[in-house]
Amino acid sequence: MRTFSPAARRRWLTGLCGWMVFSFTVGALTKFSSGETFFGPAYSEKFVDWGYPSWFRFVVGGGELLGAALLLRVRTRWWGAGLLLVITSGAVVTHVAHLDPVGESLSAPLHVVLSALLVWVYRPAGTRGRRPVASGGGG
Repeated sequence: MRTFSPAARRRWLTGLCGWMVFSFTVGALTKFSSGETFFGPAYSEKFVDWGYPSWFRFVVGGGELLGAALLLRVRTRWWGAGLLLVITSGAVVTHVAHLDPVGESLSAPLHVVLSALLVWVYRPAGTRGRRPVASGGGG
């Protein structure tokens, strides 16, 4: 099996983070907008339809912007990816619970997978390669 060189891996991950920054920035800006989005009605209407207060879109959009900003620096990527993983996991649960059409729901699971990948790749150095120690419970 062929593996990436460290330089190629770094370029690939930087490109992925750049795409995620763009994607979440656009997503956040659509949540701040009061008009229709690329994909249909305004988020102020969507959030109410999903059972959330209309203002909650600003919390989610702010979290998306913060997560995107944290992805810009290598030292903060783990935090940004973790925040985006939490937000997109909530989006997946919301879409599934409300039986939204697949076309409206594809972005959230894709972003869950990509955020989880970044959380794994940028996990703190002290947690890499460590295996859990079995407790000495009697038996």
